[in-house]
Amino acid sequence: MSQGLLSASIRRRLGGEDAHYGGGLVTGAKQLEIVGDLITELAMRYDGDEGLFRAYESVEFLAPLYAGDWIEATGRIVRVGTTSRTCEFEVWKVGGPRSDISDSAAEFLAEPILTCRAIGTTVVTNDNQRFEH
Repeated sequence: MSQGLLSASIRRRLGGEDAHYGGGLVTGAKQLEIVGDLITELAMRYDGDEGLFRAYESVEFLAPLYAGDWIEATGRIVRVGTTSRTCEFEVWKVGGPRSDISDSAAEFLAEPILTCRAIGTTVVTNDNQRFEH
């Protein structure tokens, strides 16, 4: 991820309610929901407004996620226009269950796994921008 103007991150565990497919597989849309939360936070911190997620430039799903996995998602503003803020995002699997050991065993990975990479743009209209830049 390139150096940016402002960044934010979220770490969370994916629960059984996040599983959508057989074997506890989590849909890619769950990762995009988290990206949406990040772009909202970035707009709030940069402009004092939630903004409106306008478009994805690209989305890549690179590895599967399952219920019980721990993820860390990061977002960074990389370009600022008059009303647009383009952001880069990454979602990393950082841990997960170890059911091979016991029903409650879990651990963080020695090497996180990149599961999603995306670029998106949010818009904050001039009348909603509360902070001077």
